[in-house]
Amino acid sequence: MRHGKDCAVLTMLRGQKKHVSFHTPGHKRAGCDITELSYSDNLSAPNGVIARAEADCARILGADGTFLLTDGSTSGVYAMLFAAKRLGCRSVACSVYSHVSVKNGCKLAGLAAVEIDAGAREGIPLQPDIERIGRALAEADALLITSPDYYGNFPPLAEAAALCKAANKPLLIDGAHGAHLHFLPEYAGNYADIWVDGLHKSLPALTQGAAVSAKTRAFSEALAASVRMFRTTSPSYPVLASCEYAIKYPRNEKIERAAQAFKREHGAVANADWSKLLFAFGEYAQAAQDYLEAHGVYPEFQDGNYLMFYLSPCTSLRELKKLARLLKRLPRGTVKEEERRGETAAQTELIPLELSEGRICAAECGLFPPCIPLLTKGSVITKSKLVRLSRAAHTFGLVCGKIEVYTDTL
Repeated sequence: MRHGKDCAVLTMLRGQKKHVSFHTPGHKRAGCDITELSYSDNLSAPNGVIARAEADCARILGADGTFLLTDGSTSGVYAMLFAAKRLGCRSVACSVYSHVSVKNGCKLAGLAAVEIDAGAREGIPLQPDIERIGRALAEADALLITSPDYYGNFPPLAEAAALCKAANKPLLIDGAHGAHLHFLPEYAGNYADIWVDGLHKSLPALTQGAAVSAKTRAFSEALAASVRMFRTTSPSYPVLASCEYAIKYPRNEKIERAAQAFKREHGAVANADWSKLLFAFGEYAQAAQDYLEAHGVYPEFQDGNYLMFYLSPCTSLRELKKLARLLKRLPRGTVKEEERRGETAAQTELIPLELSEGRICAAECGLFPPCIPLLTKGSVITKSKLVRLSRAAHTFGLVCGKIEVYTDTL
């Protein structure tokens, strides 16, 4: 880690002495994977290297308080929602296409979710406009938006922040896919009262490395109490060190410029986030993924219409050139997407996925990643979505190959 000289946790790990381990973890190899020892620190109540790391990260991210997480962005979303609950919120306005952790977090916190359905266009979920946000916020105590989303699009950040400020309601941002933006005006921390950074997604942090931050002292105190409920009492020190390292990693403007040029030159779908290269393949999406993986190139996801290629400051120009060569060999298809709703009944049942065409979905389910709903409650299960779910390597919302539907058929 060539940029890690000023990283407190990493410096501590590098300076430790070999010793005999009569402590956890059970592999007994010590090394960097240690626990709370006399020379380390305690994530639950830091007063040493972790405290210095979090203070540095808060300063960099423009926060009153930043809390490093080794449990992924999900624990940060949960803590953010519980902080809102501590501050008196009873309901949260959020997009119907929010990450599954938002819906689960609302359930855990006992918060009513006031859903904003902006629909989809050509198979891509749309960010809600300010009019829809305003209507939902009028019925809720807080607003939670995703910025950027998995397809590289942003909500109206400045307008949403102004709306929340005027209404004296908290603005929460799931920025799990935007940690690399903290150098830029679009960064979630420039607008939110509380926000989550998924450090491992777009910065050089180990998997599960994340952070959650608050802008002011009042929000920070509520967040601190909530964070203690959800993050592990046995944190991984390598992950902690990588979180601090990732936040302190320098901006790579060369790869940012190269990514934007790549989009223009190779026909990527227009979006606003340099790190997300989105290509439409339509009916050839699965074949394109198979071809790329056979040549050693693995995209972030394939959703049946699009392939997403996720970049970071660590992506090399050589890797982009290889991707360009392979993309030129692949046919592009036509994106098709049906968006149909049906009348729902009170009772539900689980049926085999292959028998569900035409039925009305009773529980959100989708592909993992991106872990946003492909089917929402009340949507008709079309053949294309059924096929997409059945062919996907990883899904959520299904139960042993079965899908929950309403008992009445169309």
